[in-house]
Amino acid sequence: MNIITKLPGPLLIFLGALSLSFGGLIVKSFEGATLWQILFWRSLFFSLTVLAFLIFSYKKKTLESFYTSGLPGVFGGIILSFGFCGYVFAMYNTTVANTNFIISLQILFLAVFGYFFLKEKINAVTLTSIILAMTGVMVMVGNSLTPGELSGNLAAFTMPITFAVLIMIVRKYPTVDMVPAQFVAGVSSCLIGYLLSNKIMISPNDIFLGFLAGFFQVGFGFIFITIGARTTPSAMVGIIMLSESVLGPIWAFLFVSERPSTFGLIGGAIILFAVLLQFYSLLNKSKRSNI
Repeated sequence: MNIITKLPGPLLIFLGALSLSFGGLIVKSFEGATLWQILFWRSLFFSLTVLAFLIFSYKKKTLESFYTSGLPGVFGGIILSFGFCGYVFAMYNTTVANTNFIISLQILFLAVFGYFFLKEKINAVTLTSIILAMTGVMVMVGNSLTPGELSGNLAAFTMPITFAVLIMIVRKYPTVDMVPAQFVAGVSSCLIGYLLSNKIMISPNDIFLGFLAGFFQVGFGFIFITIGARTTPSAMVGIIMLSESVLGPIWAFLFVSERPSTFGLIGGAIILFAVLLQFYSLLNKSKRSNI
């Protein structure tokens, strides 16, 4: 815990985004597991990873860490569990590129939520970025003709929204360790997967993939992000997290030969342009504040 907390916040955010970027590749690599079986095993290993991390960090004070996180931890965990469910559902039903492009909207949700909950102003550039991003989403979602792909695109929205809520909570209570909230999220989504699965047992290969997803991809990803977000401005968190949206489709293309649709690429390009516009605005704002 001490070693990780000494690392710069932005570096931790990037390491978390790098870990999360492998999510689509892992989900697409499952052989016979159903959507809810994937959610169950992924969440189970994620919960065990977070619990091991907490025990290693707090030792005899592990239970006390849950008490200290209080209602913000419980609320953040439950909210995040919906994002976990939506993420797996989206990756299972639509392309990795579509899911990651929609996830990149988190920087705009952070700006909107920051306005309402942290009193951070929204300027004209941010408003323009939001309009452009929504246009890109409409191009992408509006041309998803099959019910499965359409529902997958819509489900992908739960991830940037719940992530933005979690970051708002972390920024609102920077002294509270929100890692216990990750355990709450894992247990909650694991329970949902269990209740919606006809059976739990899957092939050894798929169990191993569930382990990779829970331990490496989500476990390391969210632990790094939760700790790094304590000392990293919310807008910068969203900017660094863009690396997940760029890397995710690359892994899927390289290793499972998944090609996004033309409309998916057009909509995704509009979304990325909107996000980069917001990024440019934040850079100018940062330069002016340093003068």
